[in-house]
Amino acid sequence: MAKKRPQTKAKPQITDGEIPVVGAREPCPCGSGRRYKACHGRAAAHAVTELVQRPFEGLPGEGDWVALRELVPAATVELPLKGGLPEGVPSVTLATVLPMAWPALRRDDGSVLLGLQNDTPSGDISRDLADTLQRALAVEPGTPVVGRRAPADGPRLQDLLDPEGAFEPVVHSGFEFWVPDPENATPEVAASLERANAAAIPTVKLSGVDAAYWCETPEKNHLRWVMPYPEERLLDALARLHAAGRAGLGEGTRLVGSFRAHGLMVPVWDLPSGVTAEDVEKPAAEFAERLATALAAEEPLTADERRARGGLTNRQVTLN
Repeated sequence: MAKKRPQTKAKPQITDGEIPVVGAREPCPCGSGRRYKACHGRAAAHAVTELVQRPFEGLPGEGDWVALRELVPAATVELPLKGGLPEGVPSVTLATVLPMAWPALRRDDGSVLLGLQNDTPSGDISRDLADTLQRALAVEPGTPVVGRRAPADGPRLQDLLDPEGAFEPVVHSGFEFWVPDPENATPEVAASLERANAAAIPTVKLSGVDAAYWCETPEKNHLRWVMPYPEERLLDALARLHAAGRAGLGEGTRLVGSFRAHGLMVPVWDLPSGVTAEDVEKPAAEFAERLATALAAEEPLTADERRARGGLTNRQVTLN
């Protein structure tokens, strides 16, 4: 005779909108006593969220949003909200990464840090980030925010942020911005800070052009430049410059390809290891002028330009 399974006391019920995402075999947080995959996880697994190709479109600094999401290790940006900040919230700051990979954190002083590089459970990063931001504004100070799937009818960042506000990233050499007083950080946060700093690649945002970021690696340096132009027209323009020998950023530099990220193209240049971010400021500004001329060209590509375009297309990678 089979033994009866012991009865488990169900946890208090919580509303669907508050149910976090957990492991498939873990007990469902709703308190039903069933595994997550057989309860609310079933609906989450079958929820259809259309993939938003350009989740940051319409936000000030779209190229910088993409760069901070995909390229920059340590950076922060002050975010202005529509209607101003709520009472008790002195600031809202977007950060590339937060300690312990938290989606967001409400500090003891009431300020909010919102993490950008976390995995998101739906196809719309903007909606997921907006949901996380709203919950961070509502939790008690000193509380991190856990991840969850945002409601399908919830707001997006474009609904919460001031469209007239500036988006001015500050790139940091490390992650000390995580904690106001690093000496008194918990052991877990201190260990996370040490690991993050060790993995950070030196990165600098160029000041003379939009959304271009220099970075240093052991063998060579790179410039990665997020560009807002339609992909086909941009490829044509880059091909024209490449075929004419005008796609470089100075002696020893080379346009090596590009990748797509969140609906935008990101051309990449190899730079000699001795070329600093300051060294590439003027060449980048000059390239921007050449690119504007090439983007305006209407005549068909020549045979050499078509070959250059094919080479650029073959070296293109899609990140998302």
